[in-house]
Amino acid sequence: MTLFDKYSSLFLSGFGYTIMASLLALVASLVLGTVFALLQLSKKKGWAMVGNGYVQFFRNVPLLIITLFFYLAVAKVIKMTGFAAGTIALSLYTSAFIAECVRAGILSVDTGQMEGALANGLSYGQAMRKIILPQAFRIAIPSLGNQFINLVKNSSILAFVGGLDLMYQGNIVAANSFDTFTAYMIVGAFYLVLTLPLSYFMQYLEARTQGNQ
Repeated sequence: MTLFDKYSSLFLSGFGYTIMASLLALVASLVLGTVFALLQLSKKKGWAMVGNGYVQFFRNVPLLIITLFFYLAVAKVIKMTGFAAGTIALSLYTSAFIAECVRAGILSVDTGQMEGALANGLSYGQAMRKIILPQAFRIAIPSLGNQFINLVKNSSILAFVGGLDLMYQGNIVAANSFDTFTAYMIVGAFYLVLTLPLSYFMQYLEARTQGNQ
């Protein structure tokens, strides 16, 4: 019996939690990143300072520190599991990098398009939502793809707070079987199952959007 056969239930359980954490963090970080990118570009100095402060803080603090803060400090006030603490930390950390990708995409769109939209009666919010952001996201697809892949790999941070993810289960298997090398090779293979299709999908999406331009 192979190591995978013996501990398949643990590996598959961890794989499920990793997928769940990655999907939740992906959606949350994309929304937060977009919001804070818009704040950074706000003409109101106060909002711009908030956006810049958020991005600079989370870009420059290690993910492990953010995760431990939620697990050890915030959890004393608001009860949460290691899975929740890790997913929240992963979302906040990744959103700061996504904000920079989206901001760069917005700045790459010709300013005349916003001026034209406003001249035709659209509000700033409508112009941003219907005209600027769709183009900004197309431009930012390569960098966003890199961030999504990094997010999946960074989800292994949940193992430090009992998040039940793939790395956490891999640690248990390694400790119980004393076959550390094989255990982590299986964990690595599972991560490849997630990241390789995502990488190819983002490449396909990039090629398709470029072809439509």
